[in-house]
Amino acid sequence: MGKKKVLVKVHPEGKYVVDLDKNIDINKVSATARVALRNDTYTLHKILPSKVDPLVSLMRVEKVPDSTYEMIGGLEKQIKEIKEVIELPIKHPELFESLGIAQPKGVILYGPPGTGKTLLARAVAHHTDCTFIRVSGSELVQKYIGEGSRMVRELFVMAREHAPSIIFMDEIDSIGGSRMNSSGGGSGDSEVQRTMLELLNQLDGFEPTKNIKVRRRASG
Repeated sequence: MGKKKVLVKVHPEGKYVVDLDKNIDINKVSATARVALRNDTYTLHKILPSKVDPLVSLMRVEKVPDSTYEMIGGLEKQIKEIKEVIELPIKHPELFESLGIAQPKGVILYGPPGTGKTLLARAVAHHTDCTFIRVSGSELVQKYIGEGSRMVRELFVMAREHAPSIIFMDEIDSIGGSRMNSSGGGSGDSEVQRTMLELLNQLDGFEPTKNIKVRRRASG
């Protein structure tokens, strides 16, 4: 709109063109930012922190895990493949840009419990200096319509704020089942499908996820 005015959406009233307070840097006002307006003049006077569900904020485990590849035994082939698919794009994105190819967005790890899948994910986060975010697929299965997909959106918002980051989705089977037609299954199945569709949208949608890698674990 200009250096002194911005367009804001006030729920449920509508959209307004408002003035910026002199202390607000317009470069810090993004399209999805939450802001506060003065009651009398509607001047934008404060940029609020992102609203994230408490359940989502608890999913963030640690800034950089202390696990390393040396702690993992017997997975030399898998470690090599993970380095090529996850570590290389994070450390050397220019290689993919020079070749004109898209970076891999994630991998699926499968196998019985206790075979090193979680440890491998933590080790990658350690060697790439990434924030490690762990979430169980069952945590995204909510009983209210739209809650699961909303949590997925907020999960990726948090991942972008702490990028570069690695999202480790445990028990992806909970939401990654086969799609059903509209006549089959109940409302619970429909909600699970909505959650999975939102996850796919976050991975392949319009929002950039260059500095976010997703690793999914499925029980074999």
